[in-house]
Amino acid sequence: MARLVVTAVRLEGRTKSEVARDYGVSRQWIHELVRRFDAEGEAGLVPRSRRPRASPRQTPEALQDEIVQMRKELSDQGLDAGAHTIAYHLSKRHGSCPSVATIWRILSRRGFVTPQPQKRPRSSFVRFEAAMPNERWQADITHWRLADAREIEILNVIDDHSRLLVACRALRVFKAADVVGSFHGAAAAHGYPAQLLTDNGAVFSGASRGGRVALETEAVRLGIVIRHSSPYHPQTCGKVERLHQTLKRWLAARSKARTLSELQADLDRFVAYYNGQRPHRAIGRRTPAEAFAARPKAVPGGLQIPEHYRVRQDRIDRAGAVTLRHDSHLHKIKVGRAHAGTRVLMLVAGLDIQIVSEDGKLIRELTLDPSRIYQGLGGR
Repeated sequence: MARLVVTAVRLEGRTKSEVARDYGVSRQWIHELVRRFDAEGEAGLVPRSRRPRASPRQTPEALQDEIVQMRKELSDQGLDAGAHTIAYHLSKRHGSCPSVATIWRILSRRGFVTPQPQKRPRSSFVRFEAAMPNERWQADITHWRLADAREIEILNVIDDHSRLLVACRALRVFKAADVVGSFHGAAAAHGYPAQLLTDNGAVFSGASRGGRVALETEAVRLGIVIRHSSPYHPQTCGKVERLHQTLKRWLAARSKARTLSELQADLDRFVAYYNGQRPHRAIGRRTPAEAFAARPKAVPGGLQIPEHYRVRQDRIDRAGAVTLRHDSHLHKIKVGRAHAGTRVLMLVAGLDIQIVSEDGKLIRELTLDPSRIYQGLGGR
C-alpha cells in the first residue's frame, strides 16, 4: 500500500487529496509516506514499530531492581518468593505496589520464572477446606537429618481451615505416647479439634493390627472424630504434606542443626514466622494466625456456638446489600455501597446477625426485624 501511494503521487503526478480519496487513507498519512520516501528512499516505506519512545507508567527501574532483590533474598532464606508474596511485602514496605501480573512479568523478563506448561492448571484441582478453625486438623510425620547425618522425625499438625501450624515437634523417633502428648500440648494452646485426619502410620492407626493406637483411643474418649487417608494417597492430607515442603525448604536455607535441641529451636522460629508473618495464598494472603482468629472455633461433638447458629457466605451486591432468608421470608439487609462486591460471612444466631469480611473485620451488627423485608442502616 505504501509503494502504491508514493508511486501515485511521485510518478503519476496525482494530488495527495485524490490519492487519499481513491485509496481510503488520510491525507496526513500520504504526506508522511512521501516525506519518508524523499528522505530515505525505499527504506522509508518499511513498516515501523509503534512502540512509544517513552512510557510514563512503566515501573521505575529502581523498583524493578527492588523486586528482583526481594526475590533473591526470599529464595536464599528458603521462603516463598512468588509474585503474590513479593507484592505483599512491597505493600507492607511502601504502602502500595505494582500488580501481581506486573511483578510476574518483571521476574520473567529478568529470567527468574521458568515456564512449566506440563503442570496441571490450578482450575483443575478439586479442593476441600474446613469451614471453621478447629473443625479439622491434619497430622503427619516427616524426616530430617542433623549435621552428623542422624535421622530425626518431625511431627507437624496443621489446622485445615486456617493453615495454623498448631504443633511442630522433633524427636529421634515418635512413639504413640509422644504423639498423644504433642496433641494435648497443641490443644492446650488452641483448643481441641472436632476431627483429626492422619495417614495410616503406625503411631496414628492400629487398623493393620486389628486394634487402636493411643491417639485413636484418646480421640474417642474426647469425642473427636478421627479419620485416616486412603493407603498410598497422600493428597488426602495435602495441606500438611505441602507444609512439609515449606518447612524443609526453610531448614535447607540454614546451617544444619547439630543436636535435637538446636533443630527444635529452628522449628520454633519457623512456627513463629509461618503463623504470624508469612502471608498464605490459599487464605487470601492473610497469615494463619489472622485466619484462625477470624471465625468461631469448632469443638469435639459440635460447634462452640449458640443453638440454631448458622454461617452463610455471600457477596455484597452493587446496591450495597445482602439477603437472608428467615422463617421462609427473604430479607434484604443494607450494608453500604462502599462495601459493594465484598465477600462476607453472615453469622446468624436467632435474630442476631453479624456481617464480617473474610478477614474477620466486623462490617455490620444488627437484630433482624422479622416484620420488615428491608433492613436499613438506621437499625442495629
